[in-house]
Amino acid sequence: MAAAALKPKPLPTQSTAKRPVLLDLPYEPVAKRPLPPGRPREWYVIHNRRLKAMRLAIALLDSGVYMPHQARDETIRSIAELIGVHPPSNTTCHMVRALMRHSR
Repeated sequence: MAAAALKPKPLPTQSTAKRPVLLDLPYEPVAKRPLPPGRPREWYVIHNRRLKAMRLAIALLDSGVYMPHQARDETIRSIAELIGVHPPSNTTCHMVRALMRHSR
């Protein structure tokens, strides 16, 4: 009989992690890699804007702003200042609200 057949399957609610996952550790960003060369400039602008919008949406969610209508431009810009990001444009603020809307 194979060894896999002898091992009991975990219950659906049982964790399959080998060690406990600590969620309250400080966030550590992944190592930055260079963007792929040869794309049009507009691609890089949109890519960076999406990354910024995702960072801001995560920061808003962490601060207790869960609904897009609560995320006014002033709120988003104050969070950007708090986390050390340049103030976002109106387009980026709109993108942040769209991300919050579609994550539900």
